[in-house]
Amino acid sequence: MTGSINRQILLVEKPSGKLGPEHFKMVDGTLPEPKDGEALLRVRYISLDAANRAWMHGATYRSAVEANSVMAGGGIAEVVSSKAPELAPGDIVFGDTGWQEFAAVPAKQLTKMPKLEPMTHLLSVFGIAGLTAYFGLLEVGKPKEGETVVVSAAAGSVGSIVGQIAKIKGCRVVGIAGGADKCHWLTSELGFDAAVDYKDGAVFKALRAAAPKGIDVYFDNVGGDILEACLPQMNNYGRIACCGAISQYDGTPSAHGPRGVPGLIVVKRLVMQGFIVMDYMKESQRALADLQAWVKSGRLKVQEDIIDGLQNTPKALIGLLAGENRGKRMIRL
Repeated sequence: MTGSINRQILLVEKPSGKLGPEHFKMVDGTLPEPKDGEALLRVRYISLDAANRAWMHGATYRSAVEANSVMAGGGIAEVVSSKAPELAPGDIVFGDTGWQEFAAVPAKQLTKMPKLEPMTHLLSVFGIAGLTAYFGLLEVGKPKEGETVVVSAAAGSVGSIVGQIAKIKGCRVVGIAGGADKCHWLTSELGFDAAVDYKDGAVFKALRAAAPKGIDVYFDNVGGDILEACLPQMNNYGRIACCGAISQYDGTPSAHGPRGVPGLIVVKRLVMQGFIVMDYMKESQRALADLQAWVKSGRLKVQEDIIDGLQNTPKALIGLLAGENRGKRMIRL
């Protein structure tokens, strides 16, 4: 702790188009004082997610991020001092810390985390990304051995884990990602059976070649044109797990929504379900036991994209929205 300074990143303006560095600024705030029931936290790692951009549009499953406020975001933090009996200095917690070095947060809004190394795994495979992949695929997608699973944003923090879990469950896995390098990484390093480069432009045709028997489960992280390309190729009684819609978060979305809705859903008797990982947190210990066992055995590979310095947070989020990252992107403070 350096004096009473708390460096913070503010969202100074909500973007009307693409997010840019001009929408943020760094300021020297004051060190917060925890109230009764709160803990003072020193933030160690900040999670960067496409959802950060979605929060700027308005209220979702959480309140909107307002202009001239500390940019919202989850983080792994260490308790510095506590006025809550359940937390003590040195404890490691996850919570909505925001983009800042220190935060005072109510203990009831924090999740106490185990002390493990590397700590970064608490944000990636053993954090929200891993749990989202686990529950979204297994509880919503319900894959069966031998089925074909397709996942979009497959090189991202959630998609890369989804594909690997589907392989563990005995499925044929096709990833959709941007660029030949990412597609090669999915097949050569993570064990995907095939990968489709959406930047080539011919997604429908490439997907048909990669999944000649059709799609049984589609894990959707992007919405838009890619969802539209998948819908006609779904098999009867297929399942679509709607996790995100990154194609609509930044800049101008597609001029039309996915065509074929609801006709294809009716004819093919599809189940299309959105989900929020918090709905499943009561079952998190079961998921973590599986994830930890798969990582330990080497069946699940962890890819993390760690960037140093609070000042680099805006640029890192902008890059994530442009698809720069492989695996989970985070900021180390």
